[in-house]
Amino acid sequence: MLNFPSRGPDGLSLSVIGTGYLGTTQAVCMALLGHRVVGIDVDDAKIRLLSSGQLPFFEPELDELLRRMLDSGRLTFTSDFSAARSASVHFVCVGTPQMPDSPAADLRFVNAAFARLAPHLDRHCLVAGKSTVPIGTAEGLTTFLQLNAPAGTLAELAWNPEFLREGHAVEDTLRPDRLVFGVASGWARDRLAACYAPIIADGTPVVETDLATAELVKAAANSFLATKISYINAMAEICEATGADVNQLATALSYDNRIGGRFLKPGLGFGGGCLPKDIRAFTHRARELGVGQAVGFLQEVDAINQRRRQRTVDLITEMACGDLTGVHVTVLGAAFKPDSDDIRDAPALDVARMLHQAGAKVTVYDPKAMANARRSYPDLAYAETLEAAVTGAEVVALLTEWDIFRQADPAALGALVQLRNIVDGRHALDADAYRAAGWDYRALGAPNKLPARVVQGSVAVEGQVPQGV
Repeated sequence: MLNFPSRGPDGLSLSVIGTGYLGTTQAVCMALLGHRVVGIDVDDAKIRLLSSGQLPFFEPELDELLRRMLDSGRLTFTSDFSAARSASVHFVCVGTPQMPDSPAADLRFVNAAFARLAPHLDRHCLVAGKSTVPIGTAEGLTTFLQLNAPAGTLAELAWNPEFLREGHAVEDTLRPDRLVFGVASGWARDRLAACYAPIIADGTPVVETDLATAELVKAAANSFLATKISYINAMAEICEATGADVNQLATALSYDNRIGGRFLKPGLGFGGGCLPKDIRAFTHRARELGVGQAVGFLQEVDAINQRRRQRTVDLITEMACGDLTGVHVTVLGAAFKPDSDDIRDAPALDVARMLHQAGAKVTVYDPKAMANARRSYPDLAYAETLEAAVTGAEVVALLTEWDIFRQADPAALGALVQLRNIVDGRHALDADAYRAAGWDYRALGAPNKLPARVVQGSVAVEGQVPQGV
């Protein structure tokens, strides 16, 4: 458990607008740092849930911290925007999803948050945006604030982008790699520094910049990360065509300190509510600015990522002898990543959907995302345990790398399935252990090594004739 000492009576009074994944984490962690925080949201049901100490989503450690901060009296939640009047710093943490008919970011929620907040800003205060927005958004919002807030030009705007990983949100808030302060005045910088004082004192670097650069940092960071993931998956495609091993390739590349091994992990690719929509929105905004060619490569990054899903379906189809009709396929995983119940643009569920459409009898199991998956994909079948999910399966596909799947005993699973066929969509399993337990193990970008069989005292690879026979 991460902890920082309370700042006591000198803590600031803060509001957090939006109590989704980002906003709730920000509110709880700011209270943990000793500030007095009110979380504000238009969703009354969500406010009631949070006020009772319950999270509307799964995030490790956050539920316990939520209850602690509520008990401390430093954290409250409300749907009344007038509660923001007592705060000197306001963090805006609402979502910016992809537009339904365009790759552009949908700014309706950001604009609505500022419109509801502005009338209550009647003294010198700072509004700090944390949402991921297109470059130039902050400039327009500054004008809006100063025209609509009673405080006028004393309602200052800053941009303070978030860099949270779902499943590690508390750690990433309290021990971030860096803090980015996009500010237009020294006063705004000092206000943000006061909010994060214990974190800065702990040695976290602070990058002070202008508003536009702060907006760009998040888009650039996500684009670079997406490029790195898609690069190794592009190499996996080459490996599949040549018989090379993408895991060995990634290991060799990782020793180059100019490249490094983080996120150089082949597999099914990325999903979730951030990376896919952020790189599309970034590309769209660059085109609007007349510099679309500069980030044109991101379209191929996106395309590579999408191809991994179809290639996974193809690999499962190959294991089913070319026809999925009536084949019992177990999909292990529904969330877009482990330690989360988020199924937004989840590769696992997209693959499950495609398998179902191809005629397979698909059963899904995930430790945390089952309720969300059922609501969004009611046509799929679901199991309540790992053992129930794999029982009778003809192909098992690991598509979200939860520890419960990594640590499962290949022999014990093998006793439950109908056929020992497994596709490791995340390169998360011990391939040798599965092959030793009699499984036909396949993974994207990895050579197909069929289980060994004994022929008259000598070892042969299935499909090959040993010498002397």
